[in-house]
Amino acid sequence: MKVHEYQARQLFADHGIPVPEGETTDSYTEAFEIAERFNKPVMVKAQVLVGGRGKAGGVKYAENAEAARVLATNILGMDIKGETVRQVLISVAADILSESYVGIILDRVTQRPVFMVSSAGGVDIEEVAAKTPEKIHKLAVDPVVGLKPFQARNLAYKLFRDIGQVRQTADILMKLYDVFWNVDASLVEINPLITTPGGDVVAIDAKLNIDDNALFRRPRIAEMRDVEAEDPAEVKAREADLSFVKLDGSIGCIVNGAGLAMTTMDLVKRYGGDPANFLDIGGSSNPQKVVAAMDIILSDPNVRSILINIFGGITRCDDVANGIVEAFSQLKPSVPVVVRLTGTNEKQARKILSSVDLPSADTLDKVVKKAIELAGETA
Repeated sequence: MKVHEYQARQLFADHGIPVPEGETTDSYTEAFEIAERFNKPVMVKAQVLVGGRGKAGGVKYAENAEAARVLATNILGMDIKGETVRQVLISVAADILSESYVGIILDRVTQRPVFMVSSAGGVDIEEVAAKTPEKIHKLAVDPVVGLKPFQARNLAYKLFRDIGQVRQTADILMKLYDVFWNVDASLVEINPLITTPGGDVVAIDAKLNIDDNALFRRPRIAEMRDVEAEDPAEVKAREADLSFVKLDGSIGCIVNGAGLAMTTMDLVKRYGGDPANFLDIGGSSNPQKVVAAMDIILSDPNVRSILINIFGGITRCDDVANGIVEAFSQLKPSVPVVVRLTGTNEKQARKILSSVDLPSADTLDKVVKKAIELAGETA
């Protein structure tokens, strides 16, 4: 789960990380009032859950309150990578002497949080990694003992030589690790972490991604979810307890089990097709999950055929078949559907499916090729 910058900033501030003063609003009139109250130059920053705000014109400097009003008027309602700006953050502008990057990611290979710091801040870290990887310094943290003060200082010395700034930065790094740990983050970034002419070190940007699997124990964080900014299909899938990821292809996939889903998608690619999604209905035999899955896939205008691939173990094929029949009755699919059901109660399932006259195949290779053929692609 992603949170907006203003929410991440609040979490940073709660842990003692210095951030500029700021307020959010969905009104250009209120933007004027906030900037007037600050009585300082401000930044008007679009609040969206995608990157590239600055390049898209969603982050602007305002010398005074009237300029903030005009900029808020222009930014509110702007489309940034498919997301509409519904709020702006009015933040006191900082005098910037230098910019650095600080981040923590979860390395699933080593199963450790990894710090990344770079003196090349204020730009995409991916660009730095590609062009000047030597500027990125990493540290894997033992989750049992956490980040030690000497480790934080060593990282801070990679960014600064001034002892005062090193101490401030080390303190920020310790607190940033606390944020990462205390909210079950999968990623946390400050880009840029700036120094001011007065020698202060301040986080003027904040990015935070949360592990969805931990939200049950983080109710405060769960309340920060911005459903309106998420893909409606992913919201619907979450409500139906389905694992769903939208992709760019034309072959809709309904599968039970993540491993089988990945194998199915790999075969679709191997035979010349493109999967439109990853969708795992899991081990449940609830027919309504199949109806919900079909509804989600049919909402994608790019889908030209639907491939249902079920291996019945815990999942009963006859229950899935009942869900397919119910989906046909409720949704009346306008695209062809091809199905493979094998395993528990597959004979009963085939009998049930005879009422909707679906193309079927007895092997995974055959059903994948058929789905590609029905989509009008080359198999």
